[in-house]
Amino acid sequence: MKSETRRRHGRRRLPGGLVLSATLLLLVPVQLAWPAAAWALSEIGSDPPGPQPGGDDQEEPQGDPLPLPDPAEAAPEDTDGPAGNEATRPNIEPDGPLPEVIQNLDRLPEPVRRMHRLILEATRSGDIERLRPLIGSGASATQLSFGGVDGDPVDYLRELSGDPEGHEILAILEEVLSAGYIHLDAGTASELYVWPYFFGIPLDRLTDPQRVELFKIVTAGDYEDMKAFGSYIFYRVGIGPDGHWAFFVAGD
Repeated sequence: MKSETRRRHGRRRLPGGLVLSATLLLLVPVQLAWPAAAWALSEIGSDPPGPQPGGDDQEEPQGDPLPLPDPAEAAPEDTDGPAGNEATRPNIEPDGPLPEVIQNLDRLPEPVRRMHRLILEATRSGDIERLRPLIGSGASATQLSFGGVDGDPVDYLRELSGDPEGHEILAILEEVLSAGYIHLDAGTASELYVWPYFFGIPLDRLTDPQRVELFKIVTAGDYEDMKAFGSYIFYRVGIGPDGHWAFFVAGD
């Protein structure tokens, strides 16, 4: 799991021994996929073999599927919403007022609170297939990669994980959603609730207790790399006010 990833790497590096840098990230499109074993933040940068849906070794989904969101919470059919522009970096001035860090889930609109709960229930079940009805399909599907996903989205998530069952990526998703969140662009077409809150706060303005919280998700080496880049670029989750799961991505 993520803890195993931390033990493997300490200060994480790209294939070939190259340390993650802002220059590299600006020059190389992030595709957010790992071959064989899950890579850490600074190992983002190359594409894995594409998923192979329909193979002989596929297993049937186990357990009862989670319920789909209510129609009132369904995502819009177009792709002009927040996932296309807010998953990379929020529009926050480095020296301006910081967004409020919110821990209280009761402050979420009901559709958002429901989707948050359903995703957490799926991660804690240990069955990655339980994310399928929440991810959806077509134009309104959850964004899992800036470069797009070819093939089955659940298989793609398994590819990101360091184990064949997808337990590592489920653990990362659970840990992200267990952090505090921020409310971005309230009342606009780009309105989003985003976990973890580090996504919306410049790293040099984090308090000491907040940095301790950050290290529950990333390593100290990742933190140094992100400081060089200028922002938090590990996994984050965005949910729209209508309950649409907009994105689960890493990178910039």
